[in-house]
Amino acid sequence: MKGRVLIVAGSDSGGGAGIQADIKAVTALGGFAATAITALTAQNTLGVQGVLPIPLDFIRQQMRVVLEDIGADAIKTGMLHDAATIEAVCAELPAGIALVADPVMVAKGGHALLQDQAVATLKRVLLPRAAVLTPNLPEAEALVGLRIRSAADMPAAARALLALGPRAVLLKGGHLEGPRVLDLLATAEGLWGFEGERVATRHTHGTGCTLASALAAGLAQGLELRAAVARARAYVLAAIKAAPGFGAGHGPLDHGVTCDPARLPAPDMGFSA
Repeated sequence: MKGRVLIVAGSDSGGGAGIQADIKAVTALGGFAATAITALTAQNTLGVQGVLPIPLDFIRQQMRVVLEDIGADAIKTGMLHDAATIEAVCAELPAGIALVADPVMVAKGGHALLQDQAVATLKRVLLPRAAVLTPNLPEAEALVGLRIRSAADMPAAARALLALGPRAVLLKGGHLEGPRVLDLLATAEGLWGFEGERVATRHTHGTGCTLASALAAGLAQGLELRAAVARARAYVLAAIKAAPGFGAGHGPLDHGVTCDPARLPAPDMGFSA
């Protein structure tokens, strides 16, 4: 076991996304997952039925005691719900530890997981702290106010997101139609594309959480950013293909598709975009 990841996110009672998906992904890739839970959700594959926020002081205490004793090689944030939660979490973020920020705004079933008035706080407080920001296209549109209707729109959006302060942006293109999925990695050095097959399935609940946590595990284990992205994408694709088919809605992935990262398909290292 190598690489300690502190995950700060909400709990998914259905087990497909949130803290549950995060723990499974980090564990499957050989890392150690610790958690600070920001909210409890009652949800299944059909959607979120209820949200119970965790008191801010207790969120901070969870982070503090883990960092003081176990430590972390990377931190991943997910559902932060409101402005006060974002402020509380950022108050406990230590310097010098890579932060993967997944700007969770809407659940797969359409339930809002970030209050509208919290978006400005997310941009002002959290994003400048991030080593990598991992938005999907609707989240990117909300953050930078640009319409993204094709792959040709993605480079401008990625650059606009980078201008908000993160050191890198992984813009996920899964919401676009077509037989291929394009993700775009933006850094100060330029753009790098990752393209892969689209799997025709409704079992994609938790893909964003899973990808961000898999990426955080790679960074925690010392992988270079592009290699960490490539391995995380290969893991998510394998987990989608192996999905167990549970539930009547957006079903979960098979996070246990491998407990040995060396058994994953060779990752596609992408191309200069």
